[in-house]
Amino acid sequence: MTIGFELLATDGAARRGRIALAHGNVETPAFMPVGTAATVKAMRPESVAETGAEILLGNTYHLMLRPTAERIAELGGLHRFMNWPKPILTDSGGFQVMSLAGRRKIDAEGVTFRSHIDGSEHRLTPARSIEIQRLLGADVTMAFDECTPFPADHRTAADSMRLSMRWAEGSRAAFQDRPGHALFGIVQGSVYDDLRRESAAALTGIGFDGYAIGGLAVGEGQSEMFRMLDVTAPLLPADRPRYLMGVGKPADLVGAVRRGVDMFDCVLPSRSGRTGQALTRRGPVNIRNARHAADPRPLDPDCGCPACTGYSRAYLHHLAKADEILGPMLLTWHNLHYYQELMAGLRGAIAAGGIDDFAARFASEQAAGDLPPI
Repeated sequence: MTIGFELLATDGAARRGRIALAHGNVETPAFMPVGTAATVKAMRPESVAETGAEILLGNTYHLMLRPTAERIAELGGLHRFMNWPKPILTDSGGFQVMSLAGRRKIDAEGVTFRSHIDGSEHRLTPARSIEIQRLLGADVTMAFDECTPFPADHRTAADSMRLSMRWAEGSRAAFQDRPGHALFGIVQGSVYDDLRRESAAALTGIGFDGYAIGGLAVGEGQSEMFRMLDVTAPLLPADRPRYLMGVGKPADLVGAVRRGVDMFDCVLPSRSGRTGQALTRRGPVNIRNARHAADPRPLDPDCGCPACTGYSRAYLHHLAKADEILGPMLLTWHNLHYYQELMAGLRGAIAAGGIDDFAARFASEQAAGDLPPI
């Protein structure tokens, strides 16, 4: 393994760990804000770091199209390009390509597609995806895969998963091992136990620095997602990081950590911040609602982020109604701060052997709902 991964504590299936990467350490469980186009929307990189984030996600598909991976490499790599000196994980581009209905053609070797920007034709193969991620300078590179659509019958899911396993072999062959840089394989198989087992066995046979669980949080519902984690996580090597892709809501994170997941990413906290929704320890708050118009209280009196320590609900409501850009900036900061605070709480609970109590308190606070109107 070309990276370091140390398990510092366990509590049931939950794990407290540390990943050592080229651009620094990542304490796990960890949440990665999504910086699709080399930016976390409405946030300066310095501000993202102030929330407690130690690793970001960048997107192969978007960056290969604009400004191109070659240009970013010429300018010193993605870390320098976006002024983020900490670790970066890049996804393989597979999810975005698969979502281009009518714009792409899949074959055994890769995908040919047309850009959503200008219609130009491009091709992604396992080797090309790995090359792009190397040019970007990613600390963690993801194997190229097909994100299986949902719902999918067993045969469709099996064919898709086996194609991804073929591409995983190609990704492993193309990846250049170097200290501090990792390649993660991605378990697929939709909601079928036997396919998840087959995929996990294939990937562990190939051998990766870490293992992701893909194809979930795509419409199957939380209970089915948790069931798939119960099936899949124990099949993955205990001495390697585990990453649940594209998840999720705060309750999803807590439930997945209890099932042995170490890493997460999701657009939810930043996207919600841009649409007037704050995610808090007492559940979601729609700051656009009229009940907040004259409320002098902070969004969350127990939160230390700038939105909560410096501004009232009334002001945040005003910003949202006036479509002022400061509104999305403050709410995104708050949401990312809350997610990092939640991760820190989970890490502390696992280390203290109190994950069950932590989860119970979390559920109780979420169920209580927002503060009553004044």
